[in-house]
Amino acid sequence: MLMLLVMLSLFLCTTKTWGQHQKLQNQPYVDQRLFHLGFTIGLHTQDLILTQSGYVNEDGESWFSEIPRYSPGFTAGLIADLHVTNRMNLRAIPTLQLGEKRFVFKEQTTGEEYKTRVRNNYISLPLQLKLSADRIDNFRPYILLGGYGSIELASRKGEAVRLKPYDMGIELGVGWDLYLPMFKLAPELKLALSLIDILDKERSDLTDENLRKYARSLSKVSQRVITLSFHFE
Repeated sequence: MLMLLVMLSLFLCTTKTWGQHQKLQNQPYVDQRLFHLGFTIGLHTQDLILTQSGYVNEDGESWFSEIPRYSPGFTAGLIADLHVTNRMNLRAIPTLQLGEKRFVFKEQTTGEEYKTRVRNNYISLPLQLKLSADRIDNFRPYILLGGYGSIELASRKGEAVRLKPYDMGIELGVGWDLYLPMFKLAPELKLALSLIDILDKERSDLTDENLRKYARSLSKVSQRVITLSFHFE
């Protein structure tokens, strides 16, 4: 009996001590809202996966291309979030992406180089499932998965490389909800992978014959975008 009383006393003391170390939760009921809006800003890098065609022109030249480095861009959008369960949210995030892609073409025999870049300004509409872990004080990690469709605002003609004005693919990401006194801030890292070939092969717009050897050196292009976002909800 004495041992039971001692153990009960220790448990009560431990519980009291733990309770004293608990942080005060900001906005304790914010995640129970059925629907809410927010906005997001961030930075992204646009990269391409290139498939070479092996094309050899009438002069015996064989060109191949590569992406020399990631090109940073800017992202801004709106958040529409629907509460499904305590751990799951469905969200749509219409987003404007401003950026560019750089190409370097090299001739295999002579090593001659040709450099160009393609500006891409997209409106993207991701539809995502947000799966959250338990909240710990004012911190809650989550993962997301979903798909996206995007369309380019204005594509330039007459360039060595031209990409299709639309794209679609899947998205995977991880983030952390930080509960502040007035709003919720969520840093998020996301990878978007294109599922289609976005290389425009119908080049009736290409009037400079000298550029056709670069355009024909590629047979397929797919896109991947890494985005670091900051959500304000």
